[in-house]
Amino acid sequence: MTNTALDQWLDQHHAELTAIRRDIHAHPELGLEEHRTSALVAAKLREWGVEVTEGIGGTGVVGVIRGRRAGQRAVGLRADMDCLALNEETGLPYASQYPGKMHACGHDGHTTMLLGAAGYLAAHPDFGGTLHLIFQPAEEGRGGAVAMLKDGLFERFPCDAIYGLHNTPGMPVAHFGTCNGPMLAAADSWAVTFRGVGGHGGSQPHLSTDITYAQAHFVLGLQGIVGRNVPPLDTAVISVGYIHSGSTEASNVVPSELRIGGTARSYSPEIRALIERRIAEIAEATAQAWGCTAEASYHRGPRALLNQPDQVAVAVAAATSSVGAANVNGAIRPGTGGEDFAEMMEVKPGAFMRIGNGVAADGSFAGLHTPRYDFNDAIIPDGVRYWVNVVSEELGQGWQAAAA
Repeated sequence: MTNTALDQWLDQHHAELTAIRRDIHAHPELGLEEHRTSALVAAKLREWGVEVTEGIGGTGVVGVIRGRRAGQRAVGLRADMDCLALNEETGLPYASQYPGKMHACGHDGHTTMLLGAAGYLAAHPDFGGTLHLIFQPAEEGRGGAVAMLKDGLFERFPCDAIYGLHNTPGMPVAHFGTCNGPMLAAADSWAVTFRGVGGHGGSQPHLSTDITYAQAHFVLGLQGIVGRNVPPLDTAVISVGYIHSGSTEASNVVPSELRIGGTARSYSPEIRALIERRIAEIAEATAQAWGCTAEASYHRGPRALLNQPDQVAVAVAAATSSVGAANVNGAIRPGTGGEDFAEMMEVKPGAFMRIGNGVAADGSFAGLHTPRYDFNDAIIPDGVRYWVNVVSEELGQGWQAAAA
């Protein structure tokens, strides 16, 4: 790396940023409950002289830095703050202090990297225009992006373009990746309740309308949606996440009610609508075939995340300036994970970037949403560099945190 003012700043502040990240990690908060985290974020921003607005969409925070040079363009950089409902098993000294809550997706690191960029840019606002630092609550399924939008996020903090960043276990440290167009899928959930006549499973099963038969055929039919209804070149995933019925204390009882549910992923609005319709149709048809009833519901979560070419070009240039062209992939393969930053990108053009969280010497790594995952503090400087270079590309700063 070349010797820049940012490199020197990071050398001085990496330990402080690591301490912030680990403090957030030790005190995880679920979506729309991030009171401690948002207060910490707001306090650090104010300490660095950043203009702060709290309570956006519940617990969201927005910091504003105005460049000292002339410019009318405004850019938003977004990080998520919430944790997952998961018991941590890392055994780390800074592990979660709250049972059933864990930063298992790296939002503690995302928040810290954006805070680091805020600290540097507040001290070096050598750009033209306005920078909005968006600290979003409730990315993990609780609707934080929508909540901020409904609270007038972009009316109050207008942005010409927006950018997001997420760590990726298994991707080497100092590597970045993005792509044009669909990058992440719409993340929906579905549920079906089958109801029938229960009975004695040992002596009189013929007098029941066995909902377990309907459920079994329904599960098989679900995969027929992907195999025979979705065009071969389109992408869709339908998975069963739970099946609840009966009692372990009454194995000789044919149950009268069964609940089943799961997730559905897709990229296009047409495939999304097809999946929603076919799940209901197959549930009703299989229920009728076995003499019972079915009630289906479908909840649309975050829409598919679609990167825009102009912002992808900015993101790739910023990553290249941060770690060098050899470590940046501008055409990574899309995934079927979900990301509610897509809701913001539906309103404003933007790009989402992956940053490598590293791989162990033996090639192993703990994946996102697992109890042994931990954000890699070694990548904090590269994340900060990336954010600073996005601002450089977008708002025309006179310097960059360049890579050799």
